[in-house]
Amino acid sequence: MKKKSLSHAGPARLSLSTRHSLMQSFVGEGGFLGLRLLISVLLCFTGITVFLVLGKASAQPRKPLDAASKIAPWVIDHTANGQHVEFFVVLADQADLSGAASLPTKTEKGRFVYQTLLEKAQSTQEPIMEWLRERNIEHRSFYIVNAILVKGDRQLAETLAARPDVARVTGNPHIHNELPQRGPVEVSPLAPRTGVEPGIAYTHAPDVWALGFRGETVVVASADTGVRWTHDALKPHYRGWDGVNANHNFNWHDSIHDSVGNPCGNDSQEPCDDFFHGSHTTGTAIGDDGGTNQIGMAPGARWIGCRNMDEGTGTPARYIECMEWFLAPYPLNCTPNEGDPSKAPDITINSWGCPTSEGCATGDELRTAVEAQEAAGIQMVVAAGNSGPACSTVSDPPSFYDASYTVGALNTGTDTIASFSSLGPVTRDGSNRTKPDITAPGTNTRSCDNTCDSCYTFASGTSMATPHIAGAMALLWSAIPSFQHQIEASRDALDNSAVGIDSAACPPGGPTPPNNVYGWGRIDIAAAVGTPGPTPSVSPTPVSSATPCGPTTPTPTPTPTATVTVSATPTATATATTTATPTATASATASSTPRPTPTPRSGPSPRPRPTPAPRP
Repeated sequence: MKKKSLSHAGPARLSLSTRHSLMQSFVGEGGFLGLRLLISVLLCFTGITVFLVLGKASAQPRKPLDAASKIAPWVIDHTANGQHVEFFVVLADQADLSGAASLPTKTEKGRFVYQTLLEKAQSTQEPIMEWLRERNIEHRSFYIVNAILVKGDRQLAETLAARPDVARVTGNPHIHNELPQRGPVEVSPLAPRTGVEPGIAYTHAPDVWALGFRGETVVVASADTGVRWTHDALKPHYRGWDGVNANHNFNWHDSIHDSVGNPCGNDSQEPCDDFFHGSHTTGTAIGDDGGTNQIGMAPGARWIGCRNMDEGTGTPARYIECMEWFLAPYPLNCTPNEGDPSKAPDITINSWGCPTSEGCATGDELRTAVEAQEAAGIQMVVAAGNSGPACSTVSDPPSFYDASYTVGALNTGTDTIASFSSLGPVTRDGSNRTKPDITAPGTNTRSCDNTCDSCYTFASGTSMATPHIAGAMALLWSAIPSFQHQIEASRDALDNSAVGIDSAACPPGGPTPPNNVYGWGRIDIAAAVGTPGPTPSVSPTPVSSATPCGPTTPTPTPTPTATVTVSATPTATATATTTATPTATASATASSTPRPTPTPRSGPSPRPRPTPAPRP
């Protein structure tokens, strides 16, 4: 007996002759009524057939997402013709950090975030890591975004993308930041200065100093081109310096591993600035030489640093590596497994960007890293960018993220926006988010240079405005400890007390604050602090006694960092002007001189933040 073929399994089908006979029978015997009954029978058979076919189709397993669709176009383009490039393999299983929000202290928040992220990476990355090790494929694990950086060709990218535990494969392009250029270099005391720098005075920081608060107990971190740590205005404030000896463990990290001809080399064992930009921004946040060079907002704060750019050129991996180190710093030549979240900074200065024009088309990797810092109680202060005066030019990560406290630049001494300052609204992610959040002086800013320990120079850009806000946050947290690591409440405190500046440019929003030109307005840190309680007792920050993990040369005494030749006639990428492109009207009286005493405030009452338009 023949077995019934599986291919013929299914409902019985009526032959053409059978259907013809039935039709004749029904028509002949019952006329029109019989014809209607026949049609009903045929429709019934048809319905059963369709039902069974669709049911059979729906029972088939769905095809997994095509591997090619997981690979970013940049990776496809740069692996053509057998080329090898670096790319991120981002895992589908990402950590849930929501539990950090209910924890009361930064220590608890930081440890929860660090352990949660690290454990998630260790438990999910191992199968891929083992596979890569067996084939001697170059790779590096990141836990802050649960991703693995791999170097390989198209075939490797496709093989990894085909895995069900991989969400996407994105590129690691080299990003050249058009950083502001230095102006004339002054050597102190050959060119002594008297008084406080104009930008510092215009924020009313000296009024807060007069109350006894200069940023004590707060640690500010630089993510930039490095820092000349031996500079007269920086060395006394470095967390790794105890007045006699230096220990760079937990206080310095270099994410530059493959530069060629860089004056600082690779994996520098001590803070070094290869361009000037990082020394300059750090100086504006915390710098003071104890004499006539009062260049910083919070001279009582301490600083640490991570170099994330090679003379202005970064990569997503370099940026993420520094953010990961800030989350839980570890000693020189060690790994994130030796990280200590209790040594994390409170505030980070981020005067860098990752523009799409340079190939930065990452998915959510940078945003995830920024949000991890926020969850750990670290305030990330970010430059808006120098792509103005057009609207919707706040468009490069990390400037447009909600978790970034984004800073626009004013022409110093005025309440007019600098012509180069990038403006909102944010359209890149479809949010129509209002940016910048706040503004600060950003033209002709005088601060540290990296050519010598007593050298100072001038620069203009949102890079220069950003450390004014980082320093202001340090003053706020020093004066009102209850705000420390309460990110939203602290931002509200600065926003609520800002000098509001109206602008109808770049709708939606405006003309009243917040608008897409000035955000909430110009920083006024004295108004934010008001009259706090007694000065808190301050314990000196001990220098770490940890030793590095690998071979290194100790630095018991300071050594000079790389010297960079200064151009006689520098050109500035961001040119400062005294005329704003959008029409601005100050909604509060602004003075270019510090107020003698701050106005007492009972405490900030949060103003409602604008609700972003729904994403399409």
